[in-house]
Amino acid sequence: MLAFVIFLVALALLFDFLNGMNDAANSIATVVSTRVLSPRLAVVWAAFFNFAAVFLFGVHVATTIGKGIVDTRVVTPTMLLATLVGAIVWTYLCTRVGLPISVSHALVGALVGAGVAKAGPSALIVPGLVKIVIFIVLAPLIGMALGAALIITVMWVCRRAAPGPIDRWFRRLQLVSAALYSLGHGANDAQKTMGIIAVLLYSTGHLGESFYVPVWVVFACYTAIALGTLAGGWKVIETLGMRMTKLRPVDGFCAEIAAASSILMSPSAASRCRRPTPSPAASSASARRPSSAPSAGASPTASFGPGSSPSRRRR
Repeated sequence: MLAFVIFLVALALLFDFLNGMNDAANSIATVVSTRVLSPRLAVVWAAFFNFAAVFLFGVHVATTIGKGIVDTRVVTPTMLLATLVGAIVWTYLCTRVGLPISVSHALVGALVGAGVAKAGPSALIVPGLVKIVIFIVLAPLIGMALGAALIITVMWVCRRAAPGPIDRWFRRLQLVSAALYSLGHGANDAQKTMGIIAVLLYSTGHLGESFYVPVWVVFACYTAIALGTLAGGWKVIETLGMRMTKLRPVDGFCAEIAAASSILMSPSAASRCRRPTPSPAASSASARRPSSAPSAGASPTASFGPGSSPSRRRR
């Protein structure tokens, strides 16, 4: 059993690596298409900030994936194997043909499908799943509205300025916007794999009675997604950066700021901040309710280990 668990952890990190490859395009397509950075420098820039997110955010998204979609009582290693294989095959095929996809939602869909096949619709935790489905629709609409508002505002503010200086300024500002987007991407997407690994360890008894995300899982997932970004899904980058629209530095800046804002303004964003951990008694009580969706506030599942907050563990 231990060997199988280790194999599944490695498979989850492979998924995280492919996640970084496909979503590298989202982080760097604009800075490449506007020629602010070369492709190689752009992936290094994005990978660095993907990993840097480990020091800035908690694990609320990982908790949602681990406890808020499928009842942990029905989760088995075999079910997680089906989840990971389904998500990996789809992500790999799309990356090979240059198709940008939501890798996160591919993983959620695979987890839901495996859960329903294993134990029927009753295995699903409806509140957590509804929140995810709603934001599948809302996230691109929010990004589009923010992007349009930003470009209109920038054009109005800079209406009397000469094009040359404006272009030079926004070439510099694009480095900032690309970094912000990469931070948001790393903070959000790396946590999906953390949730899968954490629920695997919990379901096989390697976490004890309390569900939490071990520190080594956090660093392993951020490392895997950063390495995937560094490898780069070049066909996806070409699709987003060259075949969809022609961008200037000001357009790339507004697009990246809008995308980063839509990620960080999601319902779980406020809960990514570090908060005090409740008493061990409260932790035990929460652990006895594996089928309940995680709350938006502080909880033991939002910490890196039982009985300690991320900030205390890092000092």
